[in-house]
Amino acid sequence: MTLVKFNAEGLVPVIAQDISNGDVLMMAWMNAESLSLTFAEGRMVYWSRSRGELWRKGDTSGNRQFVREAYFDCDGDTLLFKVEQEGSGACHTGARTCFFSAFGDAS
Repeated sequence: MTLVKFNAEGLVPVIAQDISNGDVLMMAWMNAESLSLTFAEGRMVYWSRSRGELWRKGDTSGNRQFVREAYFDCDGDTLLFKVEQEGSGACHTGARTCFFSAFGDAS
């Protein structure tokens, strides 16, 4: 993937967006291997920075994401995947999207 610019840690940020309604589901990271596996398998494979390993979205939760469209931004340093979300949601909290907290909600 020569068009993708990975950072100094070999990672690129990825946004997962629901293809059916446009909701931004989550942000995660990919390395070159997870990006390649995502295209090869047709489902989202991320790089877990906290665990230091590949993370196939939904392997433990059942909330898998299937690739429907893929884009990179004008600089090649951020990726956007439009996905079909399977299961109850994308967030590790159980919410449909990770972006459910608005500024001003917290004290």
